[in-house]
Amino acid sequence: MAIITISHEMGAGGPEIGMTVAQRLGYRYADHELILDTAQRYGLLEEKLSHLDESKPSFFERLDTETHQYITAIQTTLLEFADQDNVVLMGRSGQWLLRGIPHVLRVRVKAPFELRVKRALKKMAGQMGEAVNPRTVTDMVRRDDAEKSGRFRYFYELDINDPSFYELVLNTEKVSIETAVELIATAARRPEFATTEAGRQVVADRALASRVQVALATQPETRKYRITVEAQQGVVTLEATAALDQAVEVARTVHGVRDVKTRQVEIPPIPPFVA
Repeated sequence: MAIITISHEMGAGGPEIGMTVAQRLGYRYADHELILDTAQRYGLLEEKLSHLDESKPSFFERLDTETHQYITAIQTTLLEFADQDNVVLMGRSGQWLLRGIPHVLRVRVKAPFELRVKRALKKMAGQMGEAVNPRTVTDMVRRDDAEKSGRFRYFYELDINDPSFYELVLNTEKVSIETAVELIATAARRPEFATTEAGRQVVADRALASRVQVALATQPETRKYRITVEAQQGVVTLEATAALDQAVEVARTVHGVRDVKTRQVEIPPIPPFVA
């Protein structure tokens, strides 16, 4: 069966669709529980994890090495969850992290802005049991769109609405929740999304490389360096300009690593100033 990632706009019905698809197919569903699991495993602050999971880092957060640790921890947990197969992943850039894997079905759930505001207004009024300011909800939906788009562009320099990232783009103005669920479930059962050993190995390799990245981001000796990590069937390759010896020691402690190789990157000399 497939791994399903669902990227959605606020008010378009993504979570409702995702949970129903998971129930229909008997899949595991990952949403906020992913953040809780990450916080517990790595001893990180849940509030900061939730913030970085949903928003583009602020200017000062980009300068903070701890931010890299938090973001990498989120990505690692997502990849390890995907490695279990038969799962539905909501948001969290799954459409990019799991790119190029044949058994991943990537879905984008959209709807016109005005309709999404109307739905969000109705939902919030029902939850709060009182009238909600339409202007407040409009601003909230617009801000959520900007945060998700900005986060994706910041991390990957790409447009979250680019249709090439998705196998299915659903407009819930025309397509009901039930129809959307049926379309996704039917596509997930198709033979082209069946799990293969090759596809499973790609997910496992990415998860291992990400675990090593978290370990490197945690250690004071390696966290301040840019170290590229690749993994293939337990063999990890580290590429950096410095701190490779320390990075090798850290990588060898990570579960699943069988061997560690290195590639030293030389810093090109600064050309002499010519008047």
